[in-house]
Amino acid sequence: MTKSEKTKRHIIEKIAPIFNMKGFAGTSLNDMTDATGLTKGSIYGNFANKDEVALAAFDYNFKSMEMKINAAMNNQHTAKDKLLAYLIVYQGLMVGQISPGGCPILNTSIDADDTHPALREKALNALLSWKKQIMGIIQDGISNKEIASKYNPEQIALTVIAMIEGGIMISRLTNTKETCELLIDSLKVYINNLS
Repeated sequence: MTKSEKTKRHIIEKIAPIFNMKGFAGTSLNDMTDATGLTKGSIYGNFANKDEVALAAFDYNFKSMEMKINAAMNNQHTAKDKLLAYLIVYQGLMVGQISPGGCPILNTSIDADDTHPALREKALNALLSWKKQIMGIIQDGISNKEIASKYNPEQIALTVIAMIEGGIMISRLTNTKETCELLIDSLKVYINNLS
């Protein structure tokens, strides 16, 4: 890894959590220099502008979350257990243990939907990738007779995503673990009743 690549990586690792917590508009140059210990020139010597930093920060935040999800699912053998592994990872997001600020897809979609088309596009692609992965798990479960064939994989995927993202929002607003636990329990019942 070249010195330039190491510097870019350092910048993104330090700045990504800030973008996830404060959003594009809320993250200032001072936030970036304070977090990295670098000057404005060092940051913008490695990135063309704040937009480029924000896009790289989203990619970093999403890939970090995706790696945690995949690691949790790799230990599971059934479709239902893979879906339940999602819940464990997202429960960590609800209480802020996995990613400072919560889910990068949710945060970025709210932050950028009307103000930053490129960030919105990244969040949309991440959401579609997530939906596709869940649909694949459901389809495997149907093929293996673990999940009843009467269920629509897209509908289940959208329901799971909406419940998780809504749960994160409610949990963060109420700032209580009890809310998170109630929502996770509801999702567990939903997933376990897909037989």
